[in-house]
Amino acid sequence: MSENGQYSFFAFLSRMRHIYRWSLMRNVTSENIQEHSLQVAMIAHSLALIRNKFFGGSVNAERVALLAMYHDSNETLTGDLPTPIKYFNPDIQTAYKELESLSKEKLLSLLPEGLQEDYRDILFYDEKSEEGRLIKAADRLCAYIKCLEELKAGNGEFQKAQQAIYNKVQEIDFPEVRYFIDHFLENFKLTLDELN
Repeated sequence: MSENGQYSFFAFLSRMRHIYRWSLMRNVTSENIQEHSLQVAMIAHSLALIRNKFFGGSVNAERVALLAMYHDSNETLTGDLPTPIKYFNPDIQTAYKELESLSKEKLLSLLPEGLQEDYRDILFYDEKSEEGRLIKAADRLCAYIKCLEELKAGNGEFQKAQQAIYNKVQEIDFPEVRYFIDHFLENFKLTLDELN
């Protein structure tokens, strides 16, 4: 708590709009982590609904959306480390995971004690759980969508990234991801007039 009796948690989260993704690449349209988190939440929510409606699932779609909204919130303290660096070797990957945990703990300390455990459950969700894997799948789909949009705008810088991410998306063995690809993904290539 600051001297004026105020907590900084939400003020820090508002800074998500100042942290840009894809920092090593030229972007036609910049994307900050606040925009990205909303898109991941929307797509993760849809994946959960698709699983429940068409593939016999029983995942809580609203919880998936909530967790996805906060999935990159710790980057308000760490920044967005580019993927080639984050996964360069196991030591860097391990160190970054530790840094993520420390930054999440710091964010929690910016809340009143009575709310810290509620937000701990959100910030430290189990990434290997059904919910966590849906969020990861949505995160990858969003990265692929970003590539499609950049390529549509004539930015060849995203050509190799698009192919690499497409391969990772194809590795996701969830029927709801295949459903999303088959029914929604191609339209991201369309112009506004074509969407109408």
